[in-house]
Amino acid sequence: MTNRIASGMNPFLRIARPFAAAAIASSLFFAPKSASAQQWLKDRRYQEGEGIRTGDVEFHPGIGGEVGYDSNWFLRSSSTNPRIINGNPVEGGVIRITPSITVQTLGAQRTEGGNSGAFAFSAGASATYREFIGPQELRDQRNVSGNAFVRADFNRGRPVGFDVFATYSRLIQPAVVADPNLSFNRSDVTAGADIIAIPGGGTLDIKGGYQFYGALFEESNGTPFTNLTHEVSIRNRWRFRPRTALFHDTSLRFINYPNAARAVNYLNDSTPLRTRFGVTGLLTDRFGVLLAAGYGATFFKNGAAASSRQYDSINAQAEGTFYLSQGGGVDEPGKATLLLSTLSFGYVRDFQNSLLANYFESNKGYAKMVYFFSGRALFQLDGYVEALSYPQPFFNNGGAGIAPVRGANGAPTGDFSNYRVGGTFFGEYRFTNVFALNATVDYQQMISDTQLEVGGGAPAAAGAPAAATQLYDLSWRRVQALVGARLLW
Repeated sequence: MTNRIASGMNPFLRIARPFAAAAIASSLFFAPKSASAQQWLKDRRYQEGEGIRTGDVEFHPGIGGEVGYDSNWFLRSSSTNPRIINGNPVEGGVIRITPSITVQTLGAQRTEGGNSGAFAFSAGASATYREFIGPQELRDQRNVSGNAFVRADFNRGRPVGFDVFATYSRLIQPAVVADPNLSFNRSDVTAGADIIAIPGGGTLDIKGGYQFYGALFEESNGTPFTNLTHEVSIRNRWRFRPRTALFHDTSLRFINYPNAARAVNYLNDSTPLRTRFGVTGLLTDRFGVLLAAGYGATFFKNGAAASSRQYDSINAQAEGTFYLSQGGGVDEPGKATLLLSTLSFGYVRDFQNSLLANYFESNKGYAKMVYFFSGRALFQLDGYVEALSYPQPFFNNGGAGIAPVRGANGAPTGDFSNYRVGGTFFGEYRFTNVFALNATVDYQQMISDTQLEVGGGAPAAAGAPAAATQLYDLSWRRVQALVGARLLW
């Protein structure tokens, strides 16, 4: 659901179209990929209450409401430089209403003898309506996001089994210009299947799978960035102690931008490869580790072009997990659920495909504490620091070829780095098995001294002073704070 912005509300819309096109697109490139989803929706095991049982199936309906504050919904810069076109952050109040429901076959804790059987099914859906309180440009952003999933597992625990799954998410991503008709709202669709082989006594398992992923943008200015991905993967795991395993995983993706010729920035199809080997296990009853290292490469199409810089390097992860209130249970370290109290910290090096400069290299340090006690109270605190390294970005000039994106001084930007920091606190207390109160505080900041010249790569008019060139500032920061209540069954 979109609403037209009031006539004359935003002076930015009067900027010449080439400038606007590049600036609007830039708001997408650096937006956080994970929207501010409610914490209880991220782990279904804590989302659920006692449930409503019907035969061998249980239902878990719920509804939550929150009210709070958002300091920068549009992710705008705080710069006062008059050349910056994405300045002037807008703050205001926000109200979120989130109904949800899941349905699943009975879990092991509800089946006789703790055996949930060889077949399992689960499905669910949720939707979040956002209403804003503040200036008109913020109120016009009212919208609905949503999520849905379905999964079926066949022959679980048998020598050969398989699963099928599908998910849908509608993500709300505003453009800095505040016009909802120029937003980057999109639908993410996934579907796939895995085959799992557990030969012999179960110390070795092998999983091979296929997954389709589509990012489908809704508005016409976003459709050039629609992308489709096919992925094939394999994972092997050999457990040689009760809680220790060697593992290997490899994935190969085929990423295609069907409307790349219409995009402001140069987009390139690719076949990224990742492979790694590692070990995960308990060193003591209360401390587990995960160590992995491997190789990653982007393999962009038109690899010889100057605009097709390739990523070709190692990827790695190191993580430690302390179990605060009890032993590590039955899961692998790093896979602990919200039902255990844990303290985790780690480092991961990887790369991600990007709508700007083709890709970025990520070096990220993170820490997370989850404390769950008395079956009623949950406290979760996590934080991260991430360095994002980009190769030189290019504009797409259609039949005229490509042109390097320029910086504040009018010269090509070249390689650059941003630094992203953030943290989230979430607390919830269940007064009864049905009713709970919660609070969320989230902080995110992009630290950057890079400012990109906008205008689709076209040179400035002859004799135009450099000061007349419009710039897009990549730095921003955002604070969200909400309190709420929910009913869960």
